[in-house]
Amino acid sequence: GPAVIFIAWTGFDQGKLAVWLFGLLAVVTCVASLGFALKGREMLAFAATSVTIALVAIMLFVGLFPDVMPSSLNSAWNLTTTNASSTHYTLVIMSWVAVIFTPIVLMYQSWSYWVFRKRIGVQHIPTEVLAR
Repeated sequence: GPAVIFIAWTGFDQGKLAVWLFGLLAVVTCVASLGFALKGREMLAFAATSVTIALVAIMLFVGLFPDVMPSSLNSAWNLTTTNASSTHYTLVIMSWVAVIFTPIVLMYQSWSYWVFRKRIGVQHIPTEVLAR
């Protein structure tokens, strides 16, 4: 519903063929994720939803490029990819931070997924808690 309306609105607003193509792919994967969820195929539903989010992000980037955030007051005040970019020194520091912390975050997420991988149900709740 709302996702399709947003994608169509963006397509009409930008009018670029690439925006329409990425938007159409996003709608297809969004509908596919709903279908997978209704069939109980949770991993495929998750993957399709992830692809939908990525396609919408790409669609917005393609539609806005070279602007990152357009100004509603004056187009001269738009935030562009050029004036939004960081300095070389900042990029070097952030690269090292990413090299150090990305594996830590990935390991933590993997561990968290492993610990919480099983679903629980009512049968796992002690009967004395249910009796209250």
